[in-house]
Amino acid sequence: MYTINFKFEEKGLAPITLQNVESGQSLLEVALENNIELHHNCGMVCACSTCHIYLEQGEEHLPEITEREEDFIDRARNPIINSRLACQCFLEGDAGEITLTIPDQSLIHGE
Repeated sequence: MYTINFKFEEKGLAPITLQNVESGQSLLEVALENNIELHHNCGMVCACSTCHIYLEQGEEHLPEITEREEDFIDRARNPIINSRLACQCFLEGDAGEITLTIPDQSLIHGE
């Protein structure tokens, strides 16, 4: 089982830690199932950059970034070296800990 720590750039949002998260799901699915708002305009098919996150810890528990994902991250607002798309980050293996930050989504409304 996984422990996933969600942090937020948006002011006023407190960090959330989820425990006992099962593998096989994407970080986007985990967020949505736990009422954590994370935009996903394309419907989770790696065709946009709205589920952009900053992966701080736990990269070894996720598949490697693909060229397609990299192309869309390049279009995201404020991408950095550890940017990923949450729809492409599937929990692999049996257990681990992941820490991520959701960029301030209030900045992308209307895009």
